[in-house]
Amino acid sequence: MRDFDEPDEGDLSVSAPRTWATGAPAVVHALTYALGQTSPRRTALTLLNINQAKGFDCPGCAWPEPAPGRRHRNEYCENGAKHISDEATSRRVTAEFFRQHSVDELSRRSDYWLNQQGRLTEPMVLREGATHYEPIGWDEALDLLAGELRALDHPDEALFYTSGRLANEPAFLLQLFARAFGTNNLPDCSNMCHESSGSALGETLGIGKGSVSLDDLYESDLVFVVGQNPGTNHPRMLSALEETKRRGGQVVAVNPLPEAGLLRFKHPQKARGLVGRGTDIADQFLQIRPGGDLALFQALNLLLLEAEDKEPGTVLDREFIEAHTTGYDAFAEQLRATTSWDAVLQATGLSRDEIEQVHERVLNSRSVIVCWAMGLTQHKHGVPTIREVVNFLLLRGNIGRPGAGVCPVRGHSNVQGDRTMGIWERMPQAFMDRLGAEFRFTPPTRHGLDSVDSIRAMRDGRAKLFVGVAGNFVRATPDSDATERALRNCRLTAHISTKLNRSHAVCGRTALILPTLGRSDRDVQAGGEQFMTVEDSMSEVHATRGRLAPASEHLLSEVSIITRLARRVLGSRPAVPWADFEADYDLVRDRIAQVVEGFEDFNERVRLPGGFRLPNPVNERVFRTPGGKAVFTVNDFTMLQAPEGHLVLQTLRSHDQWNTVPYAMDDRYRGVKGGRRVVLVNPADLAGLGLTDGGLVDLVSVWSDGSERRAEGFRLVGYPTPPGSAAAYYPETNVLVPLDSVADISNTPTSKAVIVRLERAEERATA
Repeated sequence: MRDFDEPDEGDLSVSAPRTWATGAPAVVHALTYALGQTSPRRTALTLLNINQAKGFDCPGCAWPEPAPGRRHRNEYCENGAKHISDEATSRRVTAEFFRQHSVDELSRRSDYWLNQQGRLTEPMVLREGATHYEPIGWDEALDLLAGELRALDHPDEALFYTSGRLANEPAFLLQLFARAFGTNNLPDCSNMCHESSGSALGETLGIGKGSVSLDDLYESDLVFVVGQNPGTNHPRMLSALEETKRRGGQVVAVNPLPEAGLLRFKHPQKARGLVGRGTDIADQFLQIRPGGDLALFQALNLLLLEAEDKEPGTVLDREFIEAHTTGYDAFAEQLRATTSWDAVLQATGLSRDEIEQVHERVLNSRSVIVCWAMGLTQHKHGVPTIREVVNFLLLRGNIGRPGAGVCPVRGHSNVQGDRTMGIWERMPQAFMDRLGAEFRFTPPTRHGLDSVDSIRAMRDGRAKLFVGVAGNFVRATPDSDATERALRNCRLTAHISTKLNRSHAVCGRTALILPTLGRSDRDVQAGGEQFMTVEDSMSEVHATRGRLAPASEHLLSEVSIITRLARRVLGSRPAVPWADFEADYDLVRDRIAQVVEGFEDFNERVRLPGGFRLPNPVNERVFRTPGGKAVFTVNDFTMLQAPEGHLVLQTLRSHDQWNTVPYAMDDRYRGVKGGRRVVLVNPADLAGLGLTDGGLVDLVSVWSDGSERRAEGFRLVGYPTPPGSAAAYYPETNVLVPLDSVADISNTPTSKAVIVRLERAEERATA
């Protein structure tokens, strides 16, 4: 068995950040990583099938593919190639590995090291009091888990967590099993990223999804890209923005950091991207202070109201406002009465001239789209910020027509599809009624627990059994110490996984590792070779078919694991044909078609090239709000301020990282190589704090309740951050975010707004 050295943070080096993204280096890095994981033949088979109509969906981000006739033969990005190569690796984690490494040792290993060990190959159990995992047969493992579930005093003592890697069919079956068992405890990764989007859009537009398509993005006159870094987190978005520019549209980038991909993009599949200068993406870059986006959109909205005052009937879409919205008068009155330009400029860190330049672009644009990600959602005022974005679009009728709308960019391949399938602790009653009618049982009515509340429940002993499906809960959640204590308080923890991660080393009294097929693996059941489906960020539903031989003969599909567990726990109640579902996934899709709106004739339509797009009533200007209209909202001005001697820290990913997993220790677009424990700080702030570039500090977060949290040993890097702010990678900095620091309404952790002070490491050492 090959062992891999832990990375040495002492090898850290820093250079100037890049001013462009992708190009030939991305191709080289992707192929180098792929060939380091597996053979040339397996690499070719993987890359030629990813994101193709008869292939498998990238398990990375949720950015949509163009229609099959417009799709490139190499329809993937650098990070997608790394992600699928990481799954298709030839490295294996066997029983021998677990005999050599105790759980205690695994808990002290880095995320990078754990991931590099390879694919899990057989079920493992950590028995109460043991120090090492040991092999266990599938029947015994599922009997053990089923017995623990049946022994709970109440179904609500169980938690069923999922990440966005789970496809539609197993997601539907998981929520059906949980609700038939008697609980709505279905926390998911969306609770920690786009829950604020769903909360704001559901309230204002009546549906918690985006409204735009790729064609809308291509045709738009003006696209805002706010609080996101496409060059790292969803690089194929850059090719779409390049098409926007080619057709005459403009792009405004709003972000605390100058991200390389939003400055200039070299398309690796086009000659001009390999040998030419590439395409300037952002026509205007607003380097906003963290949390200043609410103030920015309030200022833009005020400017639109004032422009309408000067030339009545020429700026706002009065016909749309009167026919399709409610709440305009209260919104306009509050905005006029409370908006202070001094406060706006202080909150945003921008000049009035910069904001007025954007305003002019808006006035000259017939259609506007606003895209955003966690730079908006992970603030305490994340929901009001997105509501204000909706206000901005409603003012000029930029909802429900071509080239315009809302575009929350999901960061994981099927996180939106999982929610559509019912993975939500608060599904609408109409869905629950259809589910109950289809399977002849009464689903529980009590709302379940989201991710943050699940941690609280485990901590307090109210939840005693945790099942994680396709995720790394320990590293995805805030307050790392509290999360780990909570999981260790469980009677049993079970993880359905493809690869090793830290969650496997943070165990209840008994723990199970249940290895499953990956997105790229062939799935053969009694009914023949199967396929599954996913939904992307723009509501396109399409098939995904694995093409590779499974990593081990001992793997089961997620559908098999869930259905076999359900049969053991529920027996014949309710009358669900679990065994038939395992044998033939078409039968699952037939039942989805009866329960989930928009999935009529599911099996027929998903077999069409490229699948189908779900209907979105917003695009017909139908708003499923209580009043039947889109809602203007009143949002109080909020400004994030750090006390003197402190900075506002945002957490972020490195370029060589997918969600919680780093693929390398580099972040080449930001000029960081060979280390992750770095904190990016404006050089003027370093000087003002008496610190030096390259120095070693601890990050200490401070909170209103007087509590403090510490992340030790971070290297200072002078970087063009907004004055008063800093940035560092997660999950290393999750420890700094308290469990109770969450966004209003959505309960999303506030990972983009952490007040910290920087303490020299030697001060800790001598204290």
